Amino acid sequence: MFSHVMIGTNDIGRAKRFYDAVLGTLGVEEGQLGERKGVQRVFYRHDGDVFAVTEPVDGQPATVGNGSTFAFHCTSSEQAQHFHDIAVANGGTSAEDAPGVRHAAMGEMFLAYVRDPDGNKLCAIHRLESAE
Repeated sequence: MFSHVMIGTNDIGRAKRFYDAVLGTLGVEEGQLGERKGVQRVFYRHDGDVFAVTEPVDGQPATVGNGSTFAFHCTSSEQAQHFHDIAVANGGTSAEDAPGVRHAAMGEMFLAYVRDPDGNKLCAIHRLESAE
């Protein structure tokens, strides 16, 4: 369904350090820094997916989306917890409830929410079972 996900940052170097560490917990290689028309971006490619962080093209400060969350699939609850812990150790902040198992219409899952240094909300998710 998606070609890629791109979020904004006000400090591309800080964002790259953060996402290199956090996405590394998922086996994603270090991001590739590039520039287009004076705007710096970092691209992460993994299993056909693309996640990018960019300075805003319009030159205005990057802002977060209220109600927006970017979720990353994890292969285990331990990996999701590690994602959370590495995020916090690299300038992120824990968000919502403490990491743990949640029950929802989509089934039982382990969720760990953090905010990156720019305030974007991320979720590390491991689905424990499917909804009937």
